[in-house]
Amino acid sequence: MTPQGAGDREAAPQSAKGTMPVGEGVEGTPELFTPDRFKGQNVLITGAAQGIGQAVANRIAHENGSVFLVDRSELVHQVAADLAEVTSGTVGSATADLETWEGAEAMVAAAVEKLGSVDVAINNVGGTIWAKPYEHYTPEEIEKEVRRSLFTTLWSVRAELPALIDNGGGTIVNVSSVATRGVNRVPYAASKGGVNALVSALALEAAPKNVRVVATAPGGTLAPERKVQRGPGPEGEQEKEWYQQIVDQTVDSSLFKRYGTLDEQAAPIVFLASKEASYITGSVLPVAGGDQG
Repeated sequence: MTPQGAGDREAAPQSAKGTMPVGEGVEGTPELFTPDRFKGQNVLITGAAQGIGQAVANRIAHENGSVFLVDRSELVHQVAADLAEVTSGTVGSATADLETWEGAEAMVAAAVEKLGSVDVAINNVGGTIWAKPYEHYTPEEIEKEVRRSLFTTLWSVRAELPALIDNGGGTIVNVSSVATRGVNRVPYAASKGGVNALVSALALEAAPKNVRVVATAPGGTLAPERKVQRGPGPEGEQEKEWYQQIVDQTVDSSLFKRYGTLDEQAAPIVFLASKEASYITGSVLPVAGGDQG
């Protein structure tokens, strides 16, 4: 598997008015966690080298789950090594190009080989690459946005589903976005709308096979500066202005008038992934301070 195509949701961006406040990292023991909630569970997590994916992996490891971490960046191996010291379960990692079927298929095979089976799959790869009005996107940029934020989930879920069914059932948690109603990122919004449709449609098919399919839809999220960038940052005053419009809308749409934290995003993902949510399927939970997307 080769590195390509991971990321977290709406990290606080650079803007024309400066940089949004940067959140703290996820190293160390989470402030809140439920001991042994994932003991005996094998959890596959994509986009796990940084941001929300890393926060989720950290939480599940501290809850004694076995985790298999996947990212486009080699940094994922260090994250896995650190988590191996805090969980009683097994820890593995791999790099993968989840924008391709071959990468997703190889990822699941590696996870099953390492963990023995997969009980839960958390698909966290995606994220806006560019920020501008739709008429300014090139056809190539539109295709890249869709590959990054829709096909990574489509391929991952297609590869994960047989492994879950063969294991007698399990849970898929996709990470979508409230940006389905957002400015200056139409291709990304359309991609996340596709993720939402995937959740509702697949839940109908998968329930008789004892597989739950759910998602969260994060809003703007404070995170440390990205170690692996999604794409080029805004260049020139016009691009900075377009990016600032995203920042302003994100804050204005939150009833709390702020960005969320990594812990605030990780907690509902981990809940939906757990057995505590056993009667929830086909749902997309907005986690955006009241913004419903």
